Amino acid sequence: MQPKVIFGNAESEGANRWGWFMGHFITPDDDLRSTTALEIKWGVHQAGESRTEWAVNNQAATLSILIQGVFCLQFENREISLTREGDYVLWCAGVPHCWVAKSDCTILTVRWPSTPNDSVEVRSHNISSGDSQK
Repeated sequence: MQPKVIFGNAESEGANRWGWFMGHFITPDDDLRSTTALEIKWGVHQAGESRTEWAVNNQAATLSILIQGVFCLQFENREISLTREGDYVLWCAGVPHCWVAKSDCTILTVRWPSTPNDSVEVRSHNISSGDSQK
């Protein structure tokens, strides 16, 4: 039987899963962090790090919150820059996106629901200047 209260470190626990430390992919299934309700990622990125391949989540909505640094997300017709601690962006399932870390930064991302193989690459595209916000 798993304990009813657990503690740990998001960065170290997600190290082998690109920062994701809670979701359907955690084993064993009775671990409190194993859930299909949501996924949580502690993303630590170096300045210049990016995901230039456009991706979309077919079922999950996503919320990314800036902990520190400067982080830019590109959507089909706009770019949103997170520049102050606590800045966030929320997007629905089906919205293509990519990103770039403008400085060393930390991002907390929550995605729901947690569904296997939900995130897929949709097309290759470089991040370019768009309708900047913030």
